[in-house]
Amino acid sequence: MTAPSIVLLTEEALTPADAERLTRLHADEEIRYRVLVPADVERNLLADVLDHLSLFQLREALEAVRGEEEPTRAEAADALAKSLTALAGVGVTADGTVVEGDPVTQLEKAVAADSDTQEVIIVTRPHAVEDTFHTDWASRARELLGVPVLHVYAGSSFLG
Repeated sequence: MTAPSIVLLTEEALTPADAERLTRLHADEEIRYRVLVPADVERNLLADVLDHLSLFQLREALEAVRGEEEPTRAEAADALAKSLTALAGVGVTADGTVVEGDPVTQLEKAVAADSDTQEVIIVTRPHAVEDTFHTDWASRARELLGVPVLHVYAGSSFLG
């Protein structure tokens, strides 16, 4: 029998502190981690600007208006490599992939392909509009998947 797995969907690279916080939840279990990083997330411009303004991130709001925030495949690959390094640094087994298209659809496929998936963890920055109206990745995933879905904000221990 293979070890149970957790699928991590993250929109940015996990830091060593993120990896420590996330793996501590299952520290006494042998868990395999599978990391998914989206390459081509289509974002709503107005929602992005409002998200940044709600956090008083004026420069980031301007960058969103200019279209400078869109992740590229190379940036996603770099985020995946850094995330896998962070997870290896805390001593867990992890693999991953850069995914194309709707992240929640790709998450659904990953969970369906691995019958040992026991949980999904979604790591994002705060998105005020999506979180408020439950259109964020975690809310959508909770409606589709038959496993628990935990939503945490990158760089913190706050739950989404």
